[in-house]
Amino acid sequence: MIFTTKEERSFMNRKLIPGLLAILLAACATAGGTPARPTPAGHLVLIGGGKKTDAVMQKFIELAGGKDAPIVVIPTASEAEDTPQYYQDLFRKELGSTDVVVLPIKEKADASRPDLVAAAARARGIFFGGGDQSRITRALLGTPVLEAIRKAHRKGAVIGGTSAGTACQSRHMITGEGDFTVIRAGSVELVEGLGFIEGIILDQHFIARQRSNRLMSVVLEHPDHLGVAVDEDTAAWFRPDGTFEVMGDRSVMVIDPVGQPVRTSPAADGKGLLGVHGMRTHILLPGEAFDTVRREVVPSR
Repeated sequence: MIFTTKEERSFMNRKLIPGLLAILLAACATAGGTPARPTPAGHLVLIGGGKKTDAVMQKFIELAGGKDAPIVVIPTASEAEDTPQYYQDLFRKELGSTDVVVLPIKEKADASRPDLVAAAARARGIFFGGGDQSRITRALLGTPVLEAIRKAHRKGAVIGGTSAGTACQSRHMITGEGDFTVIRAGSVELVEGLGFIEGIILDQHFIARQRSNRLMSVVLEHPDHLGVAVDEDTAAWFRPDGTFEVMGDRSVMVIDPVGQPVRTSPAADGKGLLGVHGMRTHILLPGEAFDTVRREVVPSR
């Protein structure tokens, strides 16, 4: 378009140029060094196993909306018969929750029951118990209950978990199977997790059970991911803005190989030793916070 009159040039200066500048600035912000923030959603309060400290569990209740908020518990990871009653007692008697439903999901057919789907859909807090994380994914992936949980989380519901209930939340899930004596390609079994956390691989019971080899192996095979390892008696409180804060009694370790050269020694079976130069590691204490988008320690709130 060619502007010839004084009025047309004035229109361009007042209307078009500011709009074009706004578009260009937005494009530069996206393509430049500042990554886009995740889409706002619910929080996650993920415990590494061991004690469920009162401060951590009270934060979960607070984020759900208080003691009268609808809570569902998914005990699928555990085979112990008393697990459902344990969680009823924990939430009702110890934490004071008034609206708690334990979903008896053992297989995919259970996760298609209309009553359980309805309970998951109305929940403002969803808590995954410990045990074997593979039981969770086998029973929930591709089911109406999981889709209801996803929708609830997108609307702001908080997800909590402990041990296996933490491990299952990342897109790539460590099953607990493999050779953990080396840092080597193909030594740790990974399967699809629930995917409530992207770009991060989670581990739990980390320092207490000396699990650094397995997480380093996995992260070096996926060097575009962060490893976030939560120790026992400790939680990582993940917020919608991409930051998390350490809560509880111990620490959370972050393994960050992003952008660093990962090397593999030759091996006929494709399972060579893994090496890296310049990888960063952070050990965060209770009250400290980390930005998973900028990959840096940030002030706690």
